[in-house]
Amino acid sequence: MLTAMYRLRRRVFKDRLDWSVSVSGDLELDVYDALNPTYLIVTSNEGEVVGCVRFLPTTGPTMLADTFSSLLDGQAMPRSDSILESSRFCIDTKLATELATNGLSRATFVLFAAMIERMRSARADTIVTVTDVRMERILRRAGWALERIGTPKRIGETMALAGYLHASDEALTTMYRLAEVSGPVLAAPLPARAVA
Repeated sequence: MLTAMYRLRRRVFKDRLDWSVSVSGDLELDVYDALNPTYLIVTSNEGEVVGCVRFLPTTGPTMLADTFSSLLDGQAMPRSDSILESSRFCIDTKLATELATNGLSRATFVLFAAMIERMRSARADTIVTVTDVRMERILRRAGWALERIGTPKRIGETMALAGYLHASDEALTTMYRLAEVSGPVLAAPLPARAVA
């Protein structure tokens, strides 16, 4: 399953978005994958990887601090047991064809719900992330607005920015409703690598 996730990341971040990422054959991997992250993976009924996201604690090396520190606009990197870093969020749009009522893929909301559940299981209340302005719009449309840390900056072909996503009962309830599920979506015990 991890190999399929790395293949999806290659298709999304290298082939589709043309980001400057580390690739090995048809896989996308970077130094942060060697730091024992937690992965959340959404699969189809047939077991295909539809989406994924990676989590690291902010008390150690992170993409924001060590790769994209310019997005902090001179502020200190947030480091706390109550803050996790998420990265490499992606959805396979060819497989995630089932849409929610607002036109976004249902898999997106399953993964958002899993992210909030992961925060809670780790006793965290906030995610810090590097994303692009397109994803910021998707989050706003989903009802889980990103709190910007600094102003967007061009990185390669992308207008990137850093920001916070906060856990709340309201956000989780919204994700469950839009994902059309009645409750928790994480299927594996945490903090092991989880499958949603």
